[in-house]
Amino acid sequence: MKSIKILFVAVLIPLLSFTVAHKYYVSVTQIEYVESKESVQIIMRIFIDDFETLLRKRYDESITLDVSKNEDKIDDYINKYLTNKVEIKIDNKPTNFKFLGKEYENDIVYCYLEINNVTDINDFEIINNLFFDVFSEQQNIIKTKIKNKHKSHLLTSQNNKAELHFD
Repeated sequence: MKSIKILFVAVLIPLLSFTVAHKYYVSVTQIEYVESKESVQIIMRIFIDDFETLLRKRYDESITLDVSKNEDKIDDYINKYLTNKVEIKIDNKPTNFKFLGKEYENDIVYCYLEINNVTDINDFEIINNLFFDVFSEQQNIIKTKIKNKHKSHLLTSQNNKAELHFD
């Protein structure tokens, strides 16, 4: 009986030591240049619970990301935050994106942005500081499709800028 207990403990301890939950902090930003519309279309995918935590710390402790609650207020907070944390230059010129809205799907919030009147892109630069001041492990993935070329970058707090060239 004693040997069964020892065997049980010997097997159980290593199993428990590897089941500690690990939280990943990541966002994905998809950027596509639609030449026919002279538009850069951007979709950001962000975990709802991470975004909610951030908005509560920054703007309103009682905020809840939910379709039926405070939509205008939530949109204002999201727009304000994204405008402060994301910078885009096209051909070395700063641009302003427009926040078009958001959608919730499962545990993700999709934020839709657009930059209009873009006739051509040779150089594209993005600085993405989303969540770096809240989650030290945050990573922001950038995926672009510009001039039928696909490029990806992984941004961290130590490397928050991607410079892409499309000659």
